Amino acid sequence: MLDNCQNAQERWGGVHLLIDRWLQERHELVSAYSVLDEAPQPAVANAAAVQKFCEILVDYVSAGHFEVYEQLTSEAKAFGDVRGLELAKQIYPRIEAITEAALVFNDHCDNGDNRDSVSLNAELKRLGQMLHERFELEDCLIEVLHNSHQEQAVAAN
Repeated sequence: MLDNCQNAQERWGGVHLLIDRWLQERHELVSAYSVLDEAPQPAVANAAAVQKFCEILVDYVSAGHFEVYEQLTSEAKAFGDVRGLELAKQIYPRIEAITEAALVFNDHCDNGDNRDSVSLNAELKRLGQMLHERFELEDCLIEVLHNSHQEQAVAAN
């Protein structure tokens, strides 16, 4: 029994640290977005701030896609959480769509396709709304696919 507890701690303790790191990246993303959103000048005038935002944005969505969601799904499978996996199937397509919009925004900035400050700022506002939605969906996934399993692991101890 102690081996099982230690194994679970080693296995899912890392998920908690991964989520903590990812949520810290989210905080950095929101801060970088706020710099652009609250700037008195158009976003184009703040090319360095736009570039920094895009770098954090790509890191954040990549970590979600390639690390966090995969770990959360693996954890749910290990706990036999059919309800959680079903919820993830329903939520994940919308998260993927928002990821795609974030990558398109980044590509526009990288390629210089969108140097018109009015359209760049409008695109940034739309992206901000989508990121807000994404954060809520991600929080739901963390709650259902991770936090509920932590409670199960503690109860098994």
